[in-house]
Amino acid sequence: MRTRLISFIVAGFLIGALAGAAILLVTTPHGGQPVQSSGTALVGGPFSLTGADGKTVTDADFRGRYMLIFFGFTHCPDICPAELQVIAQALENLGDKGKTVAPVFITLDPERDTPQVMAEYVKSFGPNFVGLTGSPEAIAAAAKAYRVAYAKVENKESAGDYSVDHSGLVYLMDREGRYVTHFSYGTSAKEMAEKLGKVL
Repeated sequence: MRTRLISFIVAGFLIGALAGAAILLVTTPHGGQPVQSSGTALVGGPFSLTGADGKTVTDADFRGRYMLIFFGFTHCPDICPAELQVIAQALENLGDKGKTVAPVFITLDPERDTPQVMAEYVKSFGPNFVGLTGSPEAIAAAAKAYRVAYAKVENKESAGDYSVDHSGLVYLMDREGRYVTHFSYGTSAKEMAEKLGKVL
């Protein structure tokens, strides 16, 4: 189990490296020198999920606000609650600036994480946290858009029980839903707040 978890954390760092790097295109005009051009990272995109009240929530509902998006699941024993606590503390450290950011927790375990379960879970981290779930297909589409690696892992010692291994990056999206940067697992609340403060 621990080996798989480490693998997914490593995958998260690799995904982050790809996310943080701009797309670099190199072309060579006829008879000329190579020309480089860059674009934004291919992270993020439209999603259509389910909120705490059972109603549809899309990425467009957050326009005008920054988003801090983290994917995980409520049965996660350590990484997810620890990372959500870091987000909560970072936003608290920012004071009024932190209120311009929507902290969004998207489950990778829609089988167990119903809208009610998500609503109850995110309350532990602050009143502004948004918990989103959806169909397995909708979750898979959102995860793919954000380059999130995850896999359901059955517990061989307990029939019917399982965990979800996943990468652990927190994504910052701007007021138009575009990728700005990401925070790797292990980033402190202080460091996250400092970096956010420079962007907001």
